[in-house]
Amino acid sequence: MSEVPPTRMNQQIFKVKKKAAEGGYKLLKKKADALKVKFRDYAKAIAETKGNMSQDAAAAFFSMTQAEYAAGNFKQKVAEGPMTARIRVGAGIDNVAGVKLPVFRLYETGAVAENQSLGLVGGGKKIVAVREKFTSLLDALIKLASLQTSFVTLDEALKVTNRRVNALENVTIPKIQNVLDYISRELDELEREDFTRLKLVQGKKEQELEEDRKRKEAESRKGVTVKANEKDLTAGFDAAEDEDVVF
Repeated sequence: MSEVPPTRMNQQIFKVKKKAAEGGYKLLKKKADALKVKFRDYAKAIAETKGNMSQDAAAAFFSMTQAEYAAGNFKQKVAEGPMTARIRVGAGIDNVAGVKLPVFRLYETGAVAENQSLGLVGGGKKIVAVREKFTSLLDALIKLASLQTSFVTLDEALKVTNRRVNALENVTIPKIQNVLDYISRELDELEREDFTRLKLVQGKKEQELEEDRKRKEAESRKGVTVKANEKDLTAGFDAAEDEDVVF
């Protein structure tokens, strides 16, 4: 603090800094609260999605077993097909309190499903059920991947925001306040010194005025006394009583 000159200008500058720091602290605190709420929502959604995925996966693979039992081993025929993707994953961005979170979405390409002849001999309905259940499982898997990625990104953003909030609350604002207290103490000390100096100067002037007044009064009394003595000396003199001097 010694490197900060204790002046009125610096006091105003640090007051503005403190106000800006307090405003930033309030905004970051609100952002941290919003991120915490979203963080809890993502954690809850991930837990629910994982719980549902276990059931979907069990149902999908059980349906696969039923289809293989009804239609035989059709995996080889599917692998020998053209393998044109009917479903793709698209990426988007979700903005939460200024934090950009990646979002994955499933969309259909519009391609015609291949291997339509599978199951003609038997087990056609089971194969269709397998396709539907694995599509549902894939949708849940993409949703889980989106939630997990957003969760990790949100966790990092929340840590950074909390560090900034703690830095403003425990370091920046107290440091600025200490500088303001130092400047206030120094300015108060300067004001007391100026007041003492003014009192001394005023006392000196009053003393000089008092001495000048006493001197003038003394001179005035002395002048009156001299005039009175001169008046007494001439008052007893009568020119008629003096005898003529003959030379």
